Amino acid sequence: MGVVITITSGKGGTGKTSITAGVAGCLAQQGHSVLCIDMDIGLRNLDISLGLNDRALMDFSDVALGYCELDRAAVVHPDLPGLSLLTAPMTLPAGLDETRIERLLSDAAGKFEYVLIDSPAGIGSGFRLAVCRADRALVAATNDTSSLRDAQRTVCELAHLSQVHLVMNRVQPKLLRKLATTIDDAMDTTGLPLLGVVPEDPRVILSANQGKPLALLEHRGAALACWNIALRLAGQQVPVMRIR
Repeated sequence: MGVVITITSGKGGTGKTSITAGVAGCLAQQGHSVLCIDMDIGLRNLDISLGLNDRALMDFSDVALGYCELDRAAVVHPDLPGLSLLTAPMTLPAGLDETRIERLLSDAAGKFEYVLIDSPAGIGSGFRLAVCRADRALVAATNDTSSLRDAQRTVCELAHLSQVHLVMNRVQPKLLRKLATTIDDAMDTTGLPLLGVVPEDPRVILSANQGKPLALLEHRGAALACWNIALRLAGQQVPVMRIR
């Protein structure tokens, strides 16, 4: 049985979608079978970060509501055969509830080693759907005060999960020094153990605009950080990346 991991954040702009895509691509490169599910209803962008823009004809609601089988709806990446995507609908369909989502995710976990869910930001109804069947969660945050405060609030909604980790994204050492803060301070604020540190990297935007997964474009910077996070999710002990 595979593991269902929700990547979430307290607010938008933390880069949770790029983390989902980056880690998923690395897990696939490492030989794992991975299903990404974009649950950001109405604001889906995971297909762009994965280089699968507009390839999906069916979305996760079609599967959850019984209109389509998972194997037919999930789009397999042409350059990363172990990676598949199930995209989000543009609007929330009637009848889509936690019971149906739990059934969908249990089915997915029986077919893939990793199911990565790109959750909508915040703690609304979309968030609740994204975490209802999660085995663990990653909370993406940046070092600004508002991001950490919102991450702290999100953590309170994840108390039912035994494994919740922090991923610090878009880290800029010079900015940290100007703010007189550290990654340890962020861990203290959120009350979460650290799973990874991802540097600010313009190649993340470049990869999305080129329609190519970051894992296939680079092996430095954010790509390396996502590679290390993927290894940790798979149970390997890897030192946290030092960012200068």
